[in-house]
Amino acid sequence: MNWTDERVEKLKKLWAEGLSASQIAAQLGGVSRNAVIGKVHRLNLPGRAKSGGVPSPARPKRPVTTARPANYPARVATRTVARPAGATLLQEEIDVDFLPEQQTRADSNVVVPMSRRLELTQLTERTCKWPNGDPLKDDFHFCGNEAPDNSPYCNYHQRLAYQPSAERRRMR
Repeated sequence: MNWTDERVEKLKKLWAEGLSASQIAAQLGGVSRNAVIGKVHRLNLPGRAKSGGVPSPARPKRPVTTARPANYPARVATRTVARPAGATLLQEEIDVDFLPEQQTRADSNVVVPMSRRLELTQLTERTCKWPNGDPLKDDFHFCGNEAPDNSPYCNYHQRLAYQPSAERRRMR
């Protein structure tokens, strides 16, 4: 199908009226919706006029709840987000509540074993393969303590690596 000057002018007119690509293709005849979309983009036509819809009223901002526990600091920030509304993307500002920083304290009965500081070539089936440090740095090493049968880690690093799912959820 060739785009004649007449068909291009009709396409521009129908596009400016706000018709969809499918409607324009049906009126032109012998052309697909995708061909219409492609031609519109090649012609760099501006976004089409909105067809007869009533603009939706702006959503009111959600009120920020003020009932907080006494130890909960009130930190609220405004953030601009984009959300889809039909074929367009609308930007709106929303209020965001920040969670308070959680205080963590180490248990006093935790004993961290001394590392044997082994290199990769020194590891065996019975040594802990817990990596320590950055692999790209010279001081990178593995724990190297004795590991029980069928485990790549010593008892201490097993507890770090294999946490029950309930404990992981509680830590979040």
